[in-house]
Amino acid sequence: MSADVVTRREAVRGATASRGRFRRRPTPYQVWGGVFWLVMTLAYWRTPLCCDAGQHAAVVERLRADLLHPRHPMADLPGAGSPYYSPYAVAQGAFARLTGLGGWAVVRLSGPVNLLVLLTGIGRFTRVLTPRRAAPVLCLFAMVLLWGTERAWWSGYLGLMSMTGNLGYPSTFAIGLAFWAWAFTGRRAAGGGGLVRFVGPAGLGSWWGYAALGVLYGLILLVHPITSIAAVLGGVAFVAARQRGRRPAVVCRWLLAGVVALLVASAWPYFDVFALTGDHSVDAMHEQLYEGMPGHFWLALTGVPALWLRARRARRGEGHGWRDPLVLMFVLACAVVAYGWVSGHYTYGRILGLTLVPLQFALGVELAEPRPWGPWRRVLGAVAAAAALTGFLTVQAGAVVPRWLDPVGFAQPPHWPTYDWAARYIRPGEAVIVDGYYSVHLLAGYGPDLAAPAWPDPALAESERLRRLSAVRAYLDPSSTRAGRMAVARRYHARWLLLTRWRPVPEEVTVVAWSRETGEVLARIGPGTRTGAAAGAGAGAKGGAGTGAKAGAAVRAAR
Repeated sequence: MSADVVTRREAVRGATASRGRFRRRPTPYQVWGGVFWLVMTLAYWRTPLCCDAGQHAAVVERLRADLLHPRHPMADLPGAGSPYYSPYAVAQGAFARLTGLGGWAVVRLSGPVNLLVLLTGIGRFTRVLTPRRAAPVLCLFAMVLLWGTERAWWSGYLGLMSMTGNLGYPSTFAIGLAFWAWAFTGRRAAGGGGLVRFVGPAGLGSWWGYAALGVLYGLILLVHPITSIAAVLGGVAFVAARQRGRRPAVVCRWLLAGVVALLVASAWPYFDVFALTGDHSVDAMHEQLYEGMPGHFWLALTGVPALWLRARRARRGEGHGWRDPLVLMFVLACAVVAYGWVSGHYTYGRILGLTLVPLQFALGVELAEPRPWGPWRRVLGAVAAAAALTGFLTVQAGAVVPRWLDPVGFAQPPHWPTYDWAARYIRPGEAVIVDGYYSVHLLAGYGPDLAAPAWPDPALAESERLRRLSAVRAYLDPSSTRAGRMAVARRYHARWLLLTRWRPVPEEVTVVAWSRETGEVLARIGPGTRTGAAAGAGAGAKGGAGTGAKAGAAVRAAR
């Protein structure tokens, strides 16, 4: 024992012993993870919510109105069977009912909570891979920077840029839970504890631990089914790589975890998660995931040498068992992604973001090796640093560098408009016919329904959704008749019309509001005469945003 250690131990004796003995310094990951949480929370809050956020806000609004029997997230229909009503969403809805907050506010507040679950899960997961203190920090930055040089903006993709939009989504929460599940699975497979420490008869605690692990996997399945595929693949990889025994009792414990996961998922009353396996309504929209793969992911290939080295060590018996969990996880995930491409079920491509995790984390663990480094590791570190800098400067920088601090002109996150101005007039549950790309994605988040929902949902037959879309197109067709338009409005109980500035305003509606930001016009459907506001809006549709200002003046005068 060195003299300085003895001196430090003696120094804590006496009156200050209790304080000195329990003094703990924060780990590098606690420091950098805390900084990352703060920066990304601020970046998420400064970015206007867009894209799928309208759907998730709409889910919270429906649950706030009726927690037990919510309506369809976007249409004036029953919501039974909608997979959007997950335990995560129900918790959000209960929070909204208790606090009185709206759907948009709850989605905003969910971002930092989900990020905390994700960051703590990453820390736990990395500790299962290696005890090196720098590893979680390096793995985190590899995960958020090593993607590609083209923006990948999808739910479940965790680059810096995409995080500014999807931190409040269920997918982020589910991915955080997946990291926790992998950590607990790895510990149990290696003979350690985790998740539940049960004090009782000998051997009983381990059974409870496996059952609790099954609950965690079942929760992931309910919260975000596609993420659960990657979560299960990772769990299988850890069990195959690290399980030290194949005794019948061990096999039964893992079977218990699987059975409990299935029971938890099947017991959820809001929807049947297993019915989603036959639903291919969203496959077509996910084909572009495969088409953009090279530009979205090529920087992550920097982790291939590190993953290859782990495979070599495992073959030589230098790693944890005769297989490496990250290598197996990568192989299994690639097989599922390939199946999605070959079969045409492109929705399986949604796990592409998690397919990069083995590459990114293998690289982070390898570069956490204490110095001095050999020549090959120095080269790997230099290549990784160059790749991370390239990813940051080409795609990710605009996520954390606001425009007023930006000396270069980095690409910024999408800036979508808000529809508070329209929601002021439309009561929750009233149906609206819309023709704008932004409005069809966002308006339902304020409480109104859409005559034709933007996204497929098992709660509404896809054939019926397509019929509704066709009816809305017929309503908006310039050649449509007044009688035809009124028939569509009556069929879908539409009381409002939200039009872009290029669309002529029908003669039978009354304009009540106009947006200065987009030039869109809100009109009430029903008997009435065209007001001056309606005439001005019609002129604005032909003349663009400049004449749209006249419509705004007319609306104010009409009030």
